[in-house]
Amino acid sequence: MTIVSVLEQPMAKDRHTYSITGGVPLEGSITASGAKNAVTKQLVAGLLTDQPCVLHKVPRIVEVDLVLGMLAELGTEVTWLGEHSVRVHTPEVRETSLSAMYSGVNRIPILMMGPLLHRRGETIVPLPGGCTIGKRPIDFHLEGLRQMGADIAEHPTSVKVHVDRLAGAHIDLPFPSVGATENLLLAAVRAFGTTVISNAAVEPEIVDLILMLQKMGALITIDTDRTITVEGVRELRGVEHTTIADRIEIASFAAAAIATDGRIEVRGARQEHLVTYLNTLRHIGGDFAQTKDGLEFWRARPLTATDIETSVHPGFMTDWQQPLTVLLTQATGTSVVHETIYEDRFGYTEQLSAMGASVELTTRCLGAVACRFHGRDFQHTAKISGPRRLHGADLVIPDLRAGFGYVLAALVADGTSTITGTRYLERGYEQPVAKLAAVGAHITTQSV
Repeated sequence: MTIVSVLEQPMAKDRHTYSITGGVPLEGSITASGAKNAVTKQLVAGLLTDQPCVLHKVPRIVEVDLVLGMLAELGTEVTWLGEHSVRVHTPEVRETSLSAMYSGVNRIPILMMGPLLHRRGETIVPLPGGCTIGKRPIDFHLEGLRQMGADIAEHPTSVKVHVDRLAGAHIDLPFPSVGATENLLLAAVRAFGTTVISNAAVEPEIVDLILMLQKMGALITIDTDRTITVEGVRELRGVEHTTIADRIEIASFAAAAIATDGRIEVRGARQEHLVTYLNTLRHIGGDFAQTKDGLEFWRARPLTATDIETSVHPGFMTDWQQPLTVLLTQATGTSVVHETIYEDRFGYTEQLSAMGASVELTTRCLGAVACRFHGRDFQHTAKISGPRRLHGADLVIPDLRAGFGYVLAALVADGTSTITGTRYLERGYEQPVAKLAAVGAHITTQSV
């Protein structure tokens, strides 16, 4: 049995830097990894049962290692069955709290509250961390659990929760938060009675979590008006489940193909998870076709500007805007990107400007309608003028999704770029260097 080990300070430093020489069209095929935003929550769902759960298509990324380390600390037996298959089995929850080293590392501990309450009736979890892209509060999570009967005490660095048994409730989310929806699902499946979550998020990763829970014996209904109804059951059983492909990785390599005027096939890509993104690519001059194994992407005509507005699914995903913003630096005209999910997600554009991009940030809402950040001092809209010739630079990655944006900028730029902060990129992208090299990128690494 192989138990995952975790460093004393997870993600404390880079393992290596990247050196990328741009100007090379990327051509070839890669296989999409399993979705980080699905599999990490599905691993947590394994806590809901004392029977074994086996997950397939699990990406070998830092974020997965962190979650498995947390589970092992709680008493989960973790066994890798192959390169991308893992078995998690928690016959007994030995601990109800995580050690201090997980404080602020990511947002997974907060999602463990429901499963731990069902197994032990109490828990202390550290406050969440993750990428620095906005405030990302957990108010919706805690209020929903309170409505289900949980007694919650908030502390500066942790949350203490106690309940005899969670009870069903009607919870109306003020915003269709992905994290809050996942948290309430994990809490509701074994609660007494029926839970109704109104204004829920319905992203493909959430639907995939629901499919796994349904296989475990949960009773969950999704209505067309963003209402999710969960009829609580006393126990759940073990499961074998294959995670969906990562639509963010797919979108990233699609942007790389179009930006470099190349052609990339992404095996395992599913059109139904990318509808809005694919339409946007065609609007600006890209194109795609279905292949036997996935989707192929290329540039069909000279790139032209467009306006996009991030939104919850089925809208334009906020994690797609960074590679798309870089792509728009190569488009003729002025594009507008209106970020409505996170209030502080354009910090990465300063380094793009240093490479020669023309990006102007504003606090105004330039989308179709005013968003929830209207009238507040957040630079949440970007105006990108192009095309601009980018030149190589020394880049420091500030967060996961900006990381691939910088990789894409380096691939487009004249000359060579050096990228540090690669630990953030490797949180969510599996073997990014190998995959980029497989499609012809001139990329090397240097250990640090």
